[in-house]
Amino acid sequence: MTFETEVDVPDADLPALESLAARVMAGEDVPLGTALAVVITDDEEIRRLNAEFLGVDEPTDVLSFPEDSPDDDDFVAPPDAPRALGDIAISIDTARRQAAQLGHSLQDELAHLLVHGILHLCGYDHVNSPDEEAEMRAREEHYLGDLRHFHTH
Repeated sequence: MTFETEVDVPDADLPALESLAARVMAGEDVPLGTALAVVITDDEEIRRLNAEFLGVDEPTDVLSFPEDSPDDDDFVAPPDAPRALGDIAISIDTARRQAAQLGHSLQDELAHLLVHGILHLCGYDHVNSPDEEAEMRAREEHYLGDLRHFHTH
């Protein structure tokens, strides 16, 4: 698991986020040793990614890119290569704004965005139906506790 920060995040507890990510991956039966890359970036970069990959020219809080996405190149990894779950990009700028608007800590917001991103990589979605949204929300609450003070996605 790699956490990369493209911006200064002195108010974030990255080891706690790494531990949370490992707990979520284990809880979702992701095989031990599966790679996950998390990048904490700014609104400018996440806007660029959102426009490039989703065609939405605006910043967002979190983006998930599954490793086996249909957009990936047709690269075949060697059989002994570690499996990768995918990549997650989180905008620290949007996370800070959302945390302030909702009245909770930046760490809580980053934890929510991280769990949300991992669950997307594990196949959960919240866009297709109210039932799928409820299922994803239940998994988020399983890992984070009561989310009434968090925004909905």
